[in-house]
Amino acid sequence: MDRNKNRTVRRNRRKRGIRKMISGDAQRPRLTVYRSLNHIYAQLIDDLCGKTLASASSRDKGHSGPSGNIEGAKVVGTKIAERAKEAGIENAVFDRNGLLYHGRVKALADAARESGLKF
Repeated sequence: MDRNKNRTVRRNRRKRGIRKMISGDAQRPRLTVYRSLNHIYAQLIDDLCGKTLASASSRDKGHSGPSGNIEGAKVVGTKIAERAKEAGIENAVFDRNGLLYHGRVKALADAARESGLKF
């Protein structure tokens, strides 16, 4: 099996296992993270209604600084925490989306915690 295909299959398997256990609602939405090669995205999702309550990414118009590294992930983490406060959200459930909790994903989560979002 191709190495990249094998990596994708393993990630999707981890993702399904994580999503079996966690779900977001209006009081505790699911904070999901998507990481591409050049950017990082975060969303607060209410799974019961199927709506995105708040989002932030390194592609937003107001984003300044780096986008595809740990510093960019920290900026996105603080942004998502600020937007969650504006929406009246204090608690969340963290969904790493099958990604390893390391590097940019960990930096985003730590920055969101430092900015006041609890998970």
